Amino acid sequence: MGIVRTEESRKLELEELRRMLVACAGIQRRKDQEEFKGVRVSSKENKDDVLEKLVCVTSGVSYLGLAIVNKLLLRGYSVRIIVENEEDIHMLREMETSGEMRTISNNVSAVMAKLTEVESLAEAFQGCRGVFHTSSFTDPAGLSGYSVSLATLIYSSKSMAEIEVKANENVMNACARTPSVRKCVLTSSLVACLWRDNAQNDVSSVINHDCWSDETLCTDKKLWYALGKLRAEKVAWTIAKENGLKLATLCPGLITGPNFCRRNPTATIAYLKGAQEMYSNGILAIVDVDRLAGAQVCVFEEMDKNAHGRYLCFDNVIGRDEAENIARETGMPINKICGNGDIEARFELSNKKLCCLMSRTLRSCYSEC
Repeated sequence: MGIVRTEESRKLELEELRRMLVACAGIQRRKDQEEFKGVRVSSKENKDDVLEKLVCVTSGVSYLGLAIVNKLLLRGYSVRIIVENEEDIHMLREMETSGEMRTISNNVSAVMAKLTEVESLAEAFQGCRGVFHTSSFTDPAGLSGYSVSLATLIYSSKSMAEIEVKANENVMNACARTPSVRKCVLTSSLVACLWRDNAQNDVSSVINHDCWSDETLCTDKKLWYALGKLRAEKVAWTIAKENGLKLATLCPGLITGPNFCRRNPTATIAYLKGAQEMYSNGILAIVDVDRLAGAQVCVFEEMDKNAHGRYLCFDNVIGRDEAENIARETGMPINKICGNGDIEARFELSNKKLCCLMSRTLRSCYSEC
């Protein structure tokens, strides 16, 4: 479809969207206006400086995408949001009305592009220095009967994993063929790291950024969300290395935060498939959406220095109380998460790499999340 810019009606739609995104500007404190004065682009600013701060966020209407957009605006970036259809624009309006939209700048635009079309993405990425790829396709057929959209049930489980891989491949190829794009931050998942064959003697008890889930195990257990994230991330790394593109991937735990299940229902339930085993092994972890978004922006900023590779991102491994809260939010029976309630803690999650990066150079950025 390409960038939205020709039809008069769509121009009006986008202008209304821009006005909506600055609706919160009036309540921003003077301190923030001074601290983040780079958000508003003055006509006197050097054009090159402006372009250096232009980035693109795929699926900016998603739960995580919106949080990343807000963090980027606070850090003085110009943000281009990928939308796939008119419904996405309507969704942005609804989020603003409900108070979920907290942006403080008019330095944001929306473009229409398809994750299935490399040329469409490449056009949308033109001029951007970086891309945050947050979109994900989840597997509704493998959700053990929990409520999902009937329309999505036409896809098979394996097909959804393949669509996730193809979307990542398209995004990375579009980045590689766009001269302005220098780096990309990809949202993977912790489940791309922790599903391993524990019967093997060489399996470490510590799960960190060097660990990868086993594809055969994911297939046998029908963990299609994990399989899709795993294969998609591997494809991204292959393309990045072949094209010399700077890439960092964040592997977050279950993304939580205000209204997380309502705003991110399918991905939440998909992540929780296999929750009993994760819980009993002491590796069912969560991360707040704002902290994850802040970590993504901080890693992006440090990629020109010493940030590289994969990062596990989580707040804590959940216990019984938090598991009960998640069960209430999702409407799942508590035993679907906790099983018999015993935690063996056979494994240990380690986000030391991310913590060291944050504490060494970006403590203030991470603490504001």
